[in-house]
Amino acid sequence: MNTDTNGWRDRVAVLAETISNRLSQLVHDRRPAALYEPVQYVLSKGGKRFRPVLVLLAADAFGIDSEEAMPLALAVELVHEFSLVHDDIMDHADSRRGRPTVHVKYDVDTAILCGDTLLNLATSMIADVTAGSVKDHVKCLSHAVESLCEGQALDKQYETASGLQTADYLRMVDLKTGALTAACLELAGIAGGVNTLVRSRLRSSGLAMGRAFQIQDDLLDLVADDARWGKVIGSDLMEGKKTFLLLEAQARSTESDGDFFGKIHQGAGLDASQIVEARRRMDSLGVLEASRDAIAKHTDQAIVLLGLASGHTSDVQLLVRSMAERVW
Repeated sequence: MNTDTNGWRDRVAVLAETISNRLSQLVHDRRPAALYEPVQYVLSKGGKRFRPVLVLLAADAFGIDSEEAMPLALAVELVHEFSLVHDDIMDHADSRRGRPTVHVKYDVDTAILCGDTLLNLATSMIADVTAGSVKDHVKCLSHAVESLCEGQALDKQYETASGLQTADYLRMVDLKTGALTAACLELAGIAGGVNTLVRSRLRSSGLAMGRAFQIQDDLLDLVADDARWGKVIGSDLMEGKKTFLLLEAQARSTESDGDFFGKIHQGAGLDASQIVEARRRMDSLGVLEASRDAIAKHTDQAIVLLGLASGHTSDVQLLVRSMAERVW
């Protein structure tokens, strides 16, 4: 799919910049500084702003202009940032996107308040929505936040769980990643006044997107070019993190491979010197091919469902394809 069609990239870049500018202005003059400086730190980082752009493009497909849909776009990005701040605390992460995490730059107490404030800002954004039912918007976003929390709880539980299968992992992904992507599409549908069938298709499309994106992240952690990826290759395996690739490898392993992959668990991963061998074994077991097949399957499913929901090929589908293939 040609993602440069009709100036698509330029349009997305303008939307992302507009969203970043709006976010950077939300709390710039608020006090006390002890609270709002960390919030501003989070909101001023920039980035591709995939989720809010997705809201705006989907809203456009349903006849809602970007200004009407902007509060919804800002709300989902604020929820996303809230979840990252709190996840970083729970994961004891030192950095995110090349910058110190909030609890490292400030402290844990400040980071907790920062996350709480971001979530409250998201809720307040909904009050400014003029398109669609505010009640439905609130219920949709609240369900996404609930799912995010459930997904994070499962993620922490899985760190010490044994006997997990890829189906268990995908259930967690649906909650922790897919639910907010699904909300992006459903909120746009609510704004456009679509019926319950279309809303259901939008939710299903968002869940499929979440699976495609997460499995792609898992795969890139092992096969991406280090400079482009921006992280140490094989870091998931070195951390003993349960991913789609590791669970597939454990399920497909022979006795000898099982000893290699079966010993990996949270806090007891591979040494950096073993990553090349791990990739070779995964390739031999068909894990890399299975991962690529799963990414393609979920991406295609998301795009088909979007077509059924909107009735035509749209910029939303271009966005989904480009993100899944990491060409944007």
